[in-house]
Amino acid sequence: MLSGAVILSALELGCIYALVALALLVSFRILNIADMTTDGSFTLGCAVSATVAVAGHPILALPAAMLAGAAAGGITALLQTRFRIPSILAGIITNTGLYTVNLAVMGFSSNVNMLKTDTVFTLLRPLLGPSYRIVPAAVVTVLSAVLLVLFLKTRLGLSIRATGDNPDMVRASSINTGFTITVGLCLSNALTALSGALLAQYQKTADINLGTGMVIIGLASLIIGESLFPRGKLWMKAAGALVGSLLYRFIIAIALRMDLPSECLKLISAVIVALAIGLPGLKKGRKAAC
Repeated sequence: MLSGAVILSALELGCIYALVALALLVSFRILNIADMTTDGSFTLGCAVSATVAVAGHPILALPAAMLAGAAAGGITALLQTRFRIPSILAGIITNTGLYTVNLAVMGFSSNVNMLKTDTVFTLLRPLLGPSYRIVPAAVVTVLSAVLLVLFLKTRLGLSIRATGDNPDMVRASSINTGFTITVGLCLSNALTALSGALLAQYQKTADINLGTGMVIIGLASLIIGESLFPRGKLWMKAAGALVGSLLYRFIIAIALRMDLPSECLKLISAVIVALAIGLPGLKKGRKAAC
């Protein structure tokens, strides 16, 4: 059985990492782009958040991290739309360059210690008491999901969605697909960076390797949610991403409870993603064979 502290921790981390699932909903599902910038953008959000918080501005650190993440997404979009570099390769190039950028943001140190630094969570502790971490994490994530759904229903949002569905039709409608891709990737990486920013202040530390494997974690959360929620309306997809992230953290908590080595967590994530993606195809193959 999971203790109350473990359950609360899973909920807190699930809310924080749900922002990555929402980001991949935009890039991977809506734009149909495998954006490999995610790992670097997550670490960039951690680095910017930690640096700005240490300077005494923990609340300002969140929008600053989002702006930095959006800039990273913009570079990936530039490589893809202007230089005609394939989307996967463009993301890898940006992600590789971000390693040095992240080190520079952290003062060319591999980590930033925030033990004696105020964060958005500690600032709310006198007001919220024991819920000082779960409440702000949940509020930021739910608010982000609501704003994302509302944005994707605007004219620009519909253009972004149409770009992922049928880019040729969008071009025929005199819509600049390069612009819609750029906005979509900037939005996606801004959400990823916000997740990293919250995690850095939650853990009171930023490390250069915090973003490693973040694409797999986000995909696992997204696909788990899709398997539970019927595909269709946009708000259902966003809700699926949130619920999937929470369930993923509970799966990880159970794995840790079983005394599995922490080194195995990435393998567990990879297996979850492989099963979630592969099982529908196996079921179709069996039905066709019958």
